[in-house]
Amino acid sequence: MVRIRVLVVDDHRIFAESLAAALAAEPDVDVSAAGSGPAALRCLERAVAEGRRFDVLLVDADLGGKVPGTRPAVPVQEGNEDGLVDGISLVTGVRSAQPNVRIVVLAEKDDPRRAALALQAGASGWVAKDCSLSRLLTVIRGVLRDETHLPPALLTGVLRELTAARKHRTESERLVESLTPREREVLRCMVAGLGRKAVAERLYLSPHTVRTHMQNVLGKLGVHSTLAAVALARRAGVGPVDLAGDVVERGGQLA
Repeated sequence: MVRIRVLVVDDHRIFAESLAAALAAEPDVDVSAAGSGPAALRCLERAVAEGRRFDVLLVDADLGGKVPGTRPAVPVQEGNEDGLVDGISLVTGVRSAQPNVRIVVLAEKDDPRRAALALQAGASGWVAKDCSLSRLLTVIRGVLRDETHLPPALLTGVLRELTAARKHRTESERLVESLTPREREVLRCMVAGLGRKAVAERLYLSPHTVRTHMQNVLGKLGVHSTLAAVALARRAGVGPVDLAGDVVERGGQLA
């Protein structure tokens, strides 16, 4: 029998342990639980090292809140307080590091916008926490067949959100394409969080020239701040410059 390895990631300990116990009763499911994003990432890394990769992650949409409580009899692995990772960010990180893992987001309530964000981040499904166990198992087995699962009531709203996001992305891409190659390079430095002096040192330009390029970038993108320019750049798929091996000074004030 081919067994499905599932990792439940939820900082509500009782819910995580209860769900893990219910899933573990299935003859073809092996299940573990993690109480935070960092703990989940450690579980995934350890599983890869041991040759026992997880197949499916069940991730709390509201992951990251600190919930008081006592340690359960069957412990949930905890992350450190300084390394909280929210649900959508965890989806993005896991899909980037381990693209074969399928992710289902568990939510307290239907939210078309957040469901759309989850799908854009790489999730394969959005399921209500109060759904039946049989429904959840159907979704788990379905996403392993590369299916996408959404509650019917969310479908119209999610499609509307995805269409709007694509429209914004297309407009952002058009604006970025209006930049010169040098301006795009400066924009990528801005996305990386480099200040004016650091950009000047990296590109062998004077701070005055960099300032001019930054002003041109803001003008062509139609925004009034570096933060807005970075947000638009990310929508357009513009990534940061590679800082690996570079010795640069980061500026606290970007514009």
